[in-house]
Amino acid sequence: MNNIEKNNITEEKIISARNGVFPLILILGVYIAAIGGLILSIAFEAIPLIILSIVYIIAGWIPLTGLKLLRPNEAYVLTLFGNYYGTLKGPGYFYVHPFASAINPVKEEQTGAVAEVSGNVNSGNTNVKVGSGFNKRISLKTMTLDNQKQKINDKMGNPIEIGIVVIWRIANTARAVFNVDNYAEFLSIQCDSALRDIVRMYPYDVTDDVDEGEKSLRGSSVEIAQNLRDELQSKVEIAGLEVHEARITHLAYAPEIAAAMLQRQQASAIVDARQMIVEGAVGMVEMALAKLSENNVVELDEERKAAMVSNLLVVLCGNRDAQPIVNSGSLY
Repeated sequence: MNNIEKNNITEEKIISARNGVFPLILILGVYIAAIGGLILSIAFEAIPLIILSIVYIIAGWIPLTGLKLLRPNEAYVLTLFGNYYGTLKGPGYFYVHPFASAINPVKEEQTGAVAEVSGNVNSGNTNVKVGSGFNKRISLKTMTLDNQKQKINDKMGNPIEIGIVVIWRIANTARAVFNVDNYAEFLSIQCDSALRDIVRMYPYDVTDDVDEGEKSLRGSSVEIAQNLRDELQSKVEIAGLEVHEARITHLAYAPEIAAAMLQRQQASAIVDARQMIVEGAVGMVEMALAKLSENNVVELDEERKAAMVSNLLVVLCGNRDAQPIVNSGSLY
């Protein structure tokens, strides 16, 4: 591990490049002068000048490779003869060392927001928006990784389907380019790993088998999202990526147990409803008996009170409307 950390790049060097307009004018001026010198040297048969002009005309395009154009929130990671030369940031037209080459290990069809135009491509478990064309620029914009649904077992061992969306950006271009082979794919894999680590720590929902004070995936979305973001950030720190937010976009039981869990939820809801009905009915019966006794409406012995309580509970707790029976005779 120490050797890996020793070989990793931790800091990025920002290049302070000059404006590229003046070098462009100078290079083109010298190039035009070389063409004019070639014409004059041929006319005057000046062999050394002819050779010099031809050489510059052939190789004069090389300084033009040092011209770099950047738009807002874009950067170039440059290498010079195999070594890290620096990172060029900021919008503008710049001139750098002509032999410094830009490097971007991630192809546009593999990354989540190198371009902003539409088009969906699947990269592993990732849906990404891509553009077209070859581009060595590194995007510093905030990007979105939409992870597809995955089947993971929660703390109780129940298989669930879960999907997340991650908002991220490149914070250190040197780490992103040199410390990992493909930072977009690296983020996608670490996203899957972090999601599995977090989901296995929580149950899907709080049930009788789980303590009431315990957090759940369904009931503690804010805390789960924060833990997921922290876990993912610790895993992608080596790649120079910054995770702004990680949110659950899909959460459901796996199809093989969804029907059974639905029946369980329905049964739990019915029990809770019945419990509430019974508690209310008992309170109403107590209130009725108290009012009858308080107002001296009728005096009932214990047997008649029990019968009255039974009838009231049947009426109040029944699933169907009660059918009244009128007693036209004596009460006893």
